[in-house]
Amino acid sequence: MIPMKIVLAGQPNVGKSSLINAMSNSRLKVGNFSGVTVEKTEICFSHHCHEIEMIDLPGTYSINGFSQEEQVAKNYLLNEDYDIIINVIDSTHLTRNLLLTLELFKLNKKIVLALNMYDEAKKENILIDVAQIEALTGIPTVAVSANTKEGIEELLTIVHELYDSEYRFKSNISYSDAIEEEIYVIKEFLDAKNYKYNDLTTREMAIRLLIEDNEFFSKLHDKPIFMELQPLLLKSLDKIYTYYETKDIKEIQSLEYHAIARGIRAETVTSPKGKTPKQFTKKVDNVLINKYFGIPLFLFFMWALFQLTFEIGSIPMDYIDMGFTWFGDAVGQSIAHEGLRSLIVDGIIHGVGAVVLFLPNIIILYIGIALLETTGYMSRVAFLLDGFFHKFGLHGKSFIPLVTGFGCSVPAYMATRTLKNQKDRLITLFIIGFMSCGARLPIYVLFAGAFFTPAQAGNVIFAIYIFGAFLGLIMAKVLRLTAFKGEDEPFVMEMPKYRLPTVKLIYTIVSSEAWMYLKKAGTFILAATIIIWFASNFPKIEGENITAKDKLEQSYLGIVGKSSQFLFEPLGFDWRQTVALETGLAAKEVVVATLGILYNVGEDLDETSQSLMGEIKKQIPFASAVSFIVFVMIYLPCFAASMVFMREAGHPKYLAYLFVLTTSVAWIMSFIAYNVALLL
Repeated sequence: MIPMKIVLAGQPNVGKSSLINAMSNSRLKVGNFSGVTVEKTEICFSHHCHEIEMIDLPGTYSINGFSQEEQVAKNYLLNEDYDIIINVIDSTHLTRNLLLTLELFKLNKKIVLALNMYDEAKKENILIDVAQIEALTGIPTVAVSANTKEGIEELLTIVHELYDSEYRFKSNISYSDAIEEEIYVIKEFLDAKNYKYNDLTTREMAIRLLIEDNEFFSKLHDKPIFMELQPLLLKSLDKIYTYYETKDIKEIQSLEYHAIARGIRAETVTSPKGKTPKQFTKKVDNVLINKYFGIPLFLFFMWALFQLTFEIGSIPMDYIDMGFTWFGDAVGQSIAHEGLRSLIVDGIIHGVGAVVLFLPNIIILYIGIALLETTGYMSRVAFLLDGFFHKFGLHGKSFIPLVTGFGCSVPAYMATRTLKNQKDRLITLFIIGFMSCGARLPIYVLFAGAFFTPAQAGNVIFAIYIFGAFLGLIMAKVLRLTAFKGEDEPFVMEMPKYRLPTVKLIYTIVSSEAWMYLKKAGTFILAATIIIWFASNFPKIEGENITAKDKLEQSYLGIVGKSSQFLFEPLGFDWRQTVALETGLAAKEVVVATLGILYNVGEDLDETSQSLMGEIKKQIPFASAVSFIVFVMIYLPCFAASMVFMREAGHPKYLAYLFVLTTSVAWIMSFIAYNVALLL
């Protein structure tokens, strides 16, 4: 069965991803700021015996937008084959959203209007006459709420009926008198000629000619009828230009669309006077984006998040640690072969366990970031930091990919597509790595827990994140003054209303991220720990006076570490830290797994060494630990993120530049940190 292909199109923050989740029970990431969907996302499911393929396009204000995410939407809408467009509209911002609707009319596709967030409109006493909108536009229209699932079944039913019908879109939209007169003139001529073109009516052809549709013009230009049509068309256009006192057809079209959108709203929406209280959004904004309190409040929220990440996250860590220890002992007792027992217990169980140990911290961090995204607070912070970012050659819109980098660098790199200016985009791409991703968090928790009290550790982790972010801003300024000279573009961004996310939404986002973390631990990191174990146990060295430490140093891993140790010796690293950094180029989680294998092996390990934290504190000097953390904070992100960076930057040379930049800065800052720590 050929699936029904449905495209969801709409402006940013209209709830397209939430609507797909409601219709298909899928698990798309949902956020309340521009740039969440930066690529088309496809979801397949069945409904009423139909196979449905849904494509969630990035939010776009116009088909003719210039940012990369808008280009993704434009290219798909204009060039791909699909059956139906669901045009998702925010019911509380009808006028603005209808501007895109009017552009979609030109595609001559089957369209359904989904008035999303209808529950919010009712709460704000915005009463919408859905039937009247359908009558005015000629488009099937449904009031829906992705949050409450109101109207979802009706929407799917209309989509099915539309798909099975021979219906072709015919707009009921009326333009201004000046435009309508000329539409009538061209239409009458085409009717007299009995001219046919695809499924377009003569009225639709007249509209396309008057708004200078390039594609339609080019197809009609070589037809014999064009010779007779041209003088008539020039005369009509001259009248329109005279009426509007401009020859800019895009400006004329914009004026028409705004007037039509305002007219539709005036005809279909009523807001009873005296019943609408001051919007909650404005009240909260008076505090959260206050020019005096806004930034301190944001820093407080981030500080609280990292305090919770360590304090609450540390509670289950002991139980997970004990669980893996018990599991390792139980498995080890059942394996007689010493080499196989070492591989499974010391390599696989201990290595993977060292990564899974920090899952609670990861979950708490992602809950915090998800709350910031879904409530709409993130956009406010971007607006708040715009002036501050300008001092570093950026603007507020760069904040979204940067703060996304605290979760994972991969979606952060992709989120830079919202930036229209290429130089702004490249600068932002280069400094995202300075925002410590979630994969670095286990390393920070490990070292902070080893060298600081639980009361201090949260503050230390917060300081690490803030220092990395500030260093990234300094590098942005350096890049703006050197490699990417030029003015940064003006900052224009959506300011959505605050919305309280549902528990299901937060669970969907966080469980997805947690599962990805566990999946990586059970696949990629599992493979890495086996390789690391093998490299740390071979070749076998025998002898009476050969200690476990000697065996480790003479292993393949020891040879690799010692051969490159001279590069890191000025930073206070031993060969084991060097190896851990090198394996971290594959994935930062592997750093913890490597340390777990290398520092929990040897004669010094006994029953008093309860955890990896104890071994880290015992075997790594404080100054070396500080230097190590600084290097981890700055150097090249994981392999997967590096590949995405190269793709988004547009050329392999930029990855080489990133490697040189991050490695140089990491080495210099670690050298400084090491020597300052020694003095202290």
